Amino acid sequence: MTGTQRRGRRIMMTPAELDAFLAGQRVCRVATAGPGGRPHASALWYAWDGRALWLYSLTRSRRWADLRRDPRVAVLVDDGHAYGELRGAELSGSVVPVGEAPRSGEACPELEEAERLFAGKYFGMAAMPHDGRHAWLRLVPRTVASWDFRKLAGG
Repeated sequence: MTGTQRRGRRIMMTPAELDAFLAGQRVCRVATAGPGGRPHASALWYAWDGRALWLYSLTRSRRWADLRRDPRVAVLVDDGHAYGELRGAELSGSVVPVGEAPRSGEACPELEEAERLFAGKYFGMAAMPHDGRHAWLRLVPRTVASWDFRKLAGG
């Protein structure tokens, strides 16, 4: 990851905290730019491999169409209810499709780790089930901003 967080250094997550947070959460929110720049946000399951966020998207979705036209994306992963519990991360950059679209399970060494992580996290399985409707997008974040309000005094 490149880019530095300028504000909120006191509450930003360390690299290890960020890694554990992204690996442990289940849902992210993906913001794309549609035709004419119209924003679109949607919730999505993902996998984090310590370097890239792997988005598993329906290929017949507005999100997929937006990202094929303009690969720039902002992704938010957050958690917490009370103010002093809030934590999260915003990752931004450009996505790259990986593997066939839609994914049918054709051998793709580049997807082995992402699919292993995803299958275990969401399905409790060792191997990824393929439905022929989804495909993978890889985001190696250009910038990351994180926060953990639990680090505030009294949080």
